[in-house]
Amino acid sequence: MKYDTLGNSGVEVSEVGFGAWVVGTDWWGDRTREDAIEMVQHAVDRGVTFVDTGDVYGHGDSEELVGEALSEVREEVTVSTKVGYDFYNNPQAGHGELPKKVTPEWIRTALDRSLDRLDMDHVEVLMLHNANVDEVDEDVLETLDELREEGKVDAIGWALGPSIGWLAEGDAAVAEEFDVLQTVFNLFEQTPGRHFVDTIREQDADTSIVARVPHSSGLLNEQVTPETELGEGDHRAHRPTEWYETGWEKVESIRFLERDGERTMGQAAIQWLLAHDEVASVTPTFRTTDDIDEWAAAPDTPPLSDAEFERVQDLYADNFGIDRDDGMDALRSSVGGEDLKDTGMKSAGD
Repeated sequence: MKYDTLGNSGVEVSEVGFGAWVVGTDWWGDRTREDAIEMVQHAVDRGVTFVDTGDVYGHGDSEELVGEALSEVREEVTVSTKVGYDFYNNPQAGHGELPKKVTPEWIRTALDRSLDRLDMDHVEVLMLHNANVDEVDEDVLETLDELREEGKVDAIGWALGPSIGWLAEGDAAVAEEFDVLQTVFNLFEQTPGRHFVDTIREQDADTSIVARVPHSSGLLNEQVTPETELGEGDHRAHRPTEWYETGWEKVESIRFLERDGERTMGQAAIQWLLAHDEVASVTPTFRTTDDIDEWAAAPDTPPLSDAEFERVQDLYADNFGIDRDDGMDALRSSVGGEDLKDTGMKSAGD
């Protein structure tokens, strides 16, 4: 494993982190509480010291599991949680988004409840969970600064989702000097991640990127193939069939990234992300301890060569030679699509 720091916060993270939403829900395979705790502990044993959870994941269940799993190694790990949804007063309806709440009072209340569930007196990272750009005003920013001064958090972040737009939010996070920006970013889905990389470079900013969904919902680790039958509650089933069909063709075009005995496709996908200096950590969705063993080892595999990286980018620019729609031509925008004009994508809902 290798390690990096988030912005200029001094907070250290493993280059492969544990995205703990998976242990708080059954949206990506079901498991017992004991299995979930074992997975987190197994990851730590493999050098994964960055654990990223959120209060809404399982309505607090993920935080409780993480707190129990890390109780014996608290000083050895970096814990991140997220706030911004009022799940206390609103039932979960399938995979739908709950009402958001981003006010100074709510951030403090939600963080205190998270710390109780984690059984911790502070977290290294606190992220705003899917906050719209107009919700993060001066009062919210001041509250985040106060929480750092009080020692409850060491670094602040802005987590973007659930779809992969949010350019206005990511640009605001960089402009406001957030330590970390979390976004969907992978070899197949480079918008808006590449945009944020460019923004950070242009502004010479210290914001670090944490890349989620690095395997493009199972394509780049080949856990979703033409033979896979996704269960009704599986979160990956929200992708249109056309998206998977084009994705399987794309995978065949990048077989050159595999190195027999040295680097798997799943590891290559992580190394492609780590080739960007701005990416401090990658949070794949671990389903099993075998996943942990493979992907935690990714930083120690051969990095992509310049030629390999450029070949990937040439393929991406040509849509991997595929001339048909994948059903994913719209991104989420909170500003009526104004932030998407230069991406070639339209605003979801238009």
